[in-house]
Amino acid sequence: MTTTHVFIVDTNTFKYHLEYLFAGTGSKENFIDFNNCKDSNLNPKTEISLVEMIADSQRVRKGDFIVFYLQQNFNESVWEGKFFGIFKAKEDFSFLDNNDANQFLKQQLNKSLTFRTIIEPYEVYSKGVTEWEALDEIKNLSSPNQMLWSLIYRKLKGNRGNTMITIYESERLFKLLRDKNNHQILSENSFSFDLQKQEIIITESKHLYSGRKEVINIMPRLINKLLVRMAFEAHLQAYIVQNIGRGKNRSLDIALTDNIQIEWLGNEVSCGVGMQRIDVMLSLAKENSKVVVPIELKSVEAKPKVINQIQRYVDWLEQYYIPNRISDIQPVLISKKIENKTSENYKSIIQSFYQFNEKNKCCYPLKYIEFELIENSLNFQVVKY
Repeated sequence: MTTTHVFIVDTNTFKYHLEYLFAGTGSKENFIDFNNCKDSNLNPKTEISLVEMIADSQRVRKGDFIVFYLQQNFNESVWEGKFFGIFKAKEDFSFLDNNDANQFLKQQLNKSLTFRTIIEPYEVYSKGVTEWEALDEIKNLSSPNQMLWSLIYRKLKGNRGNTMITIYESERLFKLLRDKNNHQILSENSFSFDLQKQEIIITESKHLYSGRKEVINIMPRLINKLLVRMAFEAHLQAYIVQNIGRGKNRSLDIALTDNIQIEWLGNEVSCGVGMQRIDVMLSLAKENSKVVVPIELKSVEAKPKVINQIQRYVDWLEQYYIPNRISDIQPVLISKKIENKTSENYKSIIQSFYQFNEKNKCCYPLKYIEFELIENSLNFQVVKY
């Protein structure tokens, strides 16, 4: 699996990311009090925001590509944002280094970066590609759907320190980096950032990353919120992103992938200039074809109107994704198990599925998956209708 993740940095943090070979995100001065714990004293909105960041961090898998986006900063003479790379994730799990006095490099970074990933060089180039070159320049594009919409949407909405981009967007961004640098790769493994030149440079100094690497486990918190009937959709997303395809939850893997190889994984995938986002999206690599899987999540029992969101996802994929990466579409709805299959609500949901399938002959019939808690584990089951 080779998803590309774009991490946002400033002139100071970028230097330490390069020297110590890690990528990280954080949220102000918040302390994560719910890791491997069922309770939290955080404000609910703050907790949700942090769980969303956990989902972003757990999206990263060993071998995934890492690109840095250096933010515009007039005070530092960074007149426009730039993309630098290319690195790879060295380890299979992103980890937690909580916000306290022992957080590694906190003083040097001048901020808390709570969720971190160890990286290694892949093809590292000295010069960055400007935001204009990557997002605005269209002279070599034949259609608007070839633009880097994942990054354009991120720019419009902001406030996300780790954004994934699609495979075809990665290919375009990597080509821009290679062309900008005349395909000249930096040959060493020790790097820093030259602010005056605004380039990645080779350095003789070697730095060892020696910070804490706490495993992230939100399951106790998710279970508690489920049992006391509190909202936990963000936690459900983080759980699925963290565990899908790892062999950790067999029912999840079978229900979502049928054991087909995952080639790309995304969460909160923007699909419009509004606030529409696909909760989780997969690209599966069959022997002779690709299948893109947009997944709508509900931590409660589904309602018929959810089909409207899924329809928007399919419409966007057909116009923006499919022309760039020919794939079949397998829409999926995951929601809490409906015990009463004779209820009017259930009948209405199933009827909405039939109507959706009739309207969308271009894609596979909607797959409906229910989850329930069994012996402190989430069990996922495809519902035949």
